[in-house]
Amino acid sequence: MANVLQGVRDAYTELKDNVTWPTLPQLSQTAVLVLVASLIIALVVFGMDKLVTTLLEILVYNN
Repeated sequence: MANVLQGVRDAYTELKDNVTWPTLPQLSQTAVLVLVASLIIALVVFGMDKLVTTLLEILVYNN
């Protein structure tokens, strides 16, 4: 049990003293970047899906 408590103390000390946390502006900028990248990827996947669906409808269902 003492090892577990010591591990928790060490983890707390590591997070408090040694981790460099981002500032609020850095965090906001990164969040916006992730949101924009996610939207772009979603639009690309949507476009690919529509393209394949259209091609399949033309090639398979209109014969």
